Amino acid sequence: MMMAEKPYRPNVGIALFNTAGKVLIGRRYRDDGPEIILPGFEWQMPQGGIDANENPRDAVMRELWEETGVTRADYLGETAWMTYEFPPYDGPAAHRLAAFRGQRQKWFALRFMGDDHDIDPLRARNGQPPEFDQWRWERLDRVAALVVPFRRHVYAAVATDFARFV
Repeated sequence: MMMAEKPYRPNVGIALFNTAGKVLIGRRYRDDGPEIILPGFEWQMPQGGIDANENPRDAVMRELWEETGVTRADYLGETAWMTYEFPPYDGPAAHRLAAFRGQRQKWFALRFMGDDHDIDPLRARNGQPPEFDQWRWERLDRVAALVVPFRRHVYAAVATDFARFV
């Protein structure tokens, strides 16, 4: 199937703000099919797929917990839907992401209501392996420069949309 004929995978992204106005980013330590990492561009905000018949607001809280262990966050706002294309992928056609041309994302701004010790990206949850081996707080306007280039335009748009929460 040609890449342009493939659908986008429904997905949520999370800008989790601390009280200092910085966002949580994690360092990806392995590729996941077409979701590659490149040296020097391993950092990203949490994101993940929306399950069949799942509401995006429910998906964002599930993904936040699965990827970081965080359960206490307040809703601040959300973006319109955005898309990005996966880079060319020549791996197994059976890979869970190979059926998609990229991701269609709705990003959510959340205010972290816990303590830093509540953040634990290293534990598997819901049968999902950890995606991050490190985490830190970063200025939102700096995150686009840390992410893989095929996501950069989405991160720049998120930084513009969510600048009011900094």
